[in-house]
Amino acid sequence: MKLENEVLCVEIAELGAEVTKIFYREKNTDILWEGNPSFWKRHSPVLFPNVGKTYGNEVLIEGNKFPTVQHGFARDSVFTCVSSSADAASFRLASSEETKKVYPYDFELYINYTLKGKNLKVEWKVKNCSEKTMYFTIGGHPAFRFAEKEEKKEDYLLKFPGKESLTYLLVDPNTGTGVPDQTYTLELTDGMCPVTEEMFLRDALIFDGGQIEEVWLCRKDGTPYAGMRCEGFPNFGIWSVKDAPFVCLEPWEGRCDNFGFAEEISKKPGITRLPKNEVYIKSYEIIVA
Repeated sequence: MKLENEVLCVEIAELGAEVTKIFYREKNTDILWEGNPSFWKRHSPVLFPNVGKTYGNEVLIEGNKFPTVQHGFARDSVFTCVSSSADAASFRLASSEETKKVYPYDFELYINYTLKGKNLKVEWKVKNCSEKTMYFTIGGHPAFRFAEKEEKKEDYLLKFPGKESLTYLLVDPNTGTGVPDQTYTLELTDGMCPVTEEMFLRDALIFDGGQIEEVWLCRKDGTPYAGMRCEGFPNFGIWSVKDAPFVCLEPWEGRCDNFGFAEEISKKPGITRLPKNEVYIKSYEIIVA
């Protein structure tokens, strides 16, 4: 599937309804990571019904334990394109007997994409088709590649407009779950900080408390390259791989379990509760400069 306007050309795969390419015509540049598996095989997966890992790789729902995989099953599921035009498309994933083996809810997940000028709007719509309240977390995971082949992380800055500092936590390396009782401060100068390899030595930086509503990946001189607006998201992740020429900017509604969490999913901090027959809608925008 391809969406196009005078500024951008976007390609979307049915597998995961994942954007696999964002080409910026004016700069003749691919903005999105191409999925080179030597670093990371994905581009911009949707994370559903869980963001990150659950403690022990399982979730407790109404007294029953279900196995989980990191970031959920949606990214590895085939979606159906239900509508499309030159600059917009909608993809749908519905629950099935297979999904109920790991997630016992009836649901419909729609991922909608809309191009407008330099912006790509990404909208999630979750319908609870069950007869009971449904619990989930959901997130985005777009990877922004560096503009030139020879560039490294040190050639880029992160900009958080209007911010003086941010507080983040890290994950326990053995379980991939959050350690919220130990936090760190990301100091900013004029809202910016350098990107370094050292930032990601312990996986992702996790920002709770709705701290990030706009973020930009900038060139070393401060020139904006690509960014994101994500108002109203309580959690955010920033991640990369050692020596990889990309940075992931990840708006999340909920996140990984805290270390040691083994209670019912309904008691998970930050879990989204969706009553029967109701619809959850959330969106963010990817922007090129």
